[in-house]
Amino acid sequence: MKKHLIILLGSLIGLAACQKGEIPNLNSPIVDDAIRNGTKVKLDNLMVGLESGTRNSLATYYDAIGLIGREIYRMSASEPRYTKELMGDGTLDNNTFYITNPWAARYRVVRQGNIIQDVVANATYLSDAQKKGYTGYTKTIMAYQLLMNLNMTYTNGIRTDVKDPNNIGPIKGYAESLADISALLDQGKADLTGAEIAFPVTIGTNINATSLLRFNRAIAARVAIYRQQWAAALTALNESFFDLNGPFDNGFYHSFSNKSGDQLNPLFLPQNTTSGEFRVATPYYAADIRPNDDRIAKATLRTEPASQLGLVSNRDVWIHKGNEAPVYIIRNEELILIYAEAKIQLNQIPDAIVALNVIRHEHNLTPYAGGITQAALITELLYNRRYSLFAEGHRWIDMRRYNKLGELPNPRPNDKVWDKFPVPLTEGN
Repeated sequence: MKKHLIILLGSLIGLAACQKGEIPNLNSPIVDDAIRNGTKVKLDNLMVGLESGTRNSLATYYDAIGLIGREIYRMSASEPRYTKELMGDGTLDNNTFYITNPWAARYRVVRQGNIIQDVVANATYLSDAQKKGYTGYTKTIMAYQLLMNLNMTYTNGIRTDVKDPNNIGPIKGYAESLADISALLDQGKADLTGAEIAFPVTIGTNINATSLLRFNRAIAARVAIYRQQWAAALTALNESFFDLNGPFDNGFYHSFSNKSGDQLNPLFLPQNTTSGEFRVATPYYAADIRPNDDRIAKATLRTEPASQLGLVSNRDVWIHKGNEAPVYIIRNEELILIYAEAKIQLNQIPDAIVALNVIRHEHNLTPYAGGITQAALITELLYNRRYSLFAEGHRWIDMRRYNKLGELPNPRPNDKVWDKFPVPLTEGN
């Protein structure tokens, strides 16, 4: 086994100031001190570091899977691999930034979470309810980070047991990894039940144990549809913040600011950038959208087209409209679509149509009048997931889940659609 991940897991995202900036690693003596001689201030700093780490390499993750899913073109004057390798021209490299950076970032957060759990176990200054708050939220975040890496490597798998950096667990396959992630979310749910939140949280508003439990169950619903466990998805939705008639943007998100020590939204690029860096919608977004669908506003017309290596687009991705805009982790519109999907798969067609019509109505479309079959409704579902969740990290995964990657377009003769990323070279076997 290679040593890279062992070394990586031996480090921490670290003690942070009140801001959520880039956080230095800690060495083992400091970790030991945090466990043996910890204080609530030190522990809360570790929690700030946990949240901060979830934002690292976000742009690389969303750009990479958005490119393969044919949602966006990421054009860069300094990085042609976006428009070559990730578009299928050549091979995917197992030792380059588009897999190694997000992979390492996610596992640093997981390692941070394991350290926090050790600190909490020895924290005599916390009540039992407070301990449950720390561990329940930490396990939820860890599960989400593992899911992001699994989204990339798919059947190549991930390591779900990395608690002991000197004895890390094996790389597991897709189904087994999903099961482990689901189990970790269930552990988080159990801890958050009856917990007290006594630490800073910035992924939403009005945060308490109940709201974080609902966040946990929302992620669990996403995992359940990946596992094709439709009844379990509905159960998780009922315990989440799902609201069929609620605002679509209710949810949880990564926050950003221009305060000293904090980070700006890495997914924001101004409209009509004329040189250097472009994040644009593929032409298929506008070509395939239905008349009157207001989701066209997510891809605004440019004054001049952007182009690189034969790829051309005249529309900017316009989801994050400022460098302090949030990046959503999960929101109610996705939950409504998960509800619709589970209902379709359980052949509860009237309920599914009601949910799809909620989405259609909100986006200026008339009520659904297509076929009343599972196949027809899945087509309608995937259309709405494509446009409602545009550039939020779902299209490639959805088309893969439904064995439809072959339907994604290849704009150039040598392009092809990948189904997964390789496990980083440094991981070994």
